[in-house]
Amino acid sequence: MPVKVYKPTSAGRRGMTGHTFEEITKSKPERSLTEAIRKRGGRNNQGRLTVRHRGGGHKRRYRIIDFKRDRLDSPATVIAIEYDPNRSARIALIEFPDGERRYIIAPLGLKVGDRVGSGDQAELRVGDALPIRDIPVGTLIHNIEFEPGRGGQIARSAGVSAQLVAKEGSYAQVRMPSGEVRLINDRCMATIGQVGNTDHGNIKLGKAGRRRWMGWRPTVRGIAMDPGAHPHGGGEGRSPIGMPGPKTPWGKPAMGKRTRVNRRTDRFIVRRRAR
Repeated sequence: MPVKVYKPTSAGRRGMTGHTFEEITKSKPERSLTEAIRKRGGRNNQGRLTVRHRGGGHKRRYRIIDFKRDRLDSPATVIAIEYDPNRSARIALIEFPDGERRYIIAPLGLKVGDRVGSGDQAELRVGDALPIRDIPVGTLIHNIEFEPGRGGQIARSAGVSAQLVAKEGSYAQVRMPSGEVRLINDRCMATIGQVGNTDHGNIKLGKAGRRRWMGWRPTVRGIAMDPGAHPHGGGEGRSPIGMPGPKTPWGKPAMGKRTRVNRRTDRFIVRRRAR
């Protein structure tokens, strides 16, 4: 999808780019497939701030996405490609012969009028969901399940895809978008193709206000603070942080330290991602 460049009519417009939205065919969401979102401003159920730099932003409604693709009895027809404010990818509205409608992640190349299926009703075409055991080695896939029946959890953001690289026994080796190679049960479902909106990473917001529209509040650099507020703070003038590596405001290592502690699933990792 092309990226449009704004004319530099102001300081904020200079260098700003945006989506052309030429693939969008429907502006209003399917009301029955949405639900309200209550803003939390980064706070938990006790009112404590657990995620910094969140708050404000435009009002949204959540689009209920079919990550499980468990309607196996008949293929559906794509009737619209829509914008989703809650994710970087576009979503496709599909309709089954009995009139039921669902949202799915829109893969690259999926158009209105195309047919998509799941399970036995699926073929090796973009947007179809199949068990990994029925997908040929080398195929690009997305919306991949970790456990059979749980719903897709891997490779769901704009422009990403994983690749099926091998099969051995009841497990398949899948190369993740990070480069990690992992064993996944071959009964898990995956969708054929690469997620659409591949130019998402090329967008330049251009001004701070555009970030606020998205619900992100400003971030202050630690080096600009005093030493009581951040480990990087203090010093005369623009001084270095004075430590071997950067720290979080609470003194923990901020870059380079491995944080994975889930030893239960270590046996499923064939090759680690590049650091």
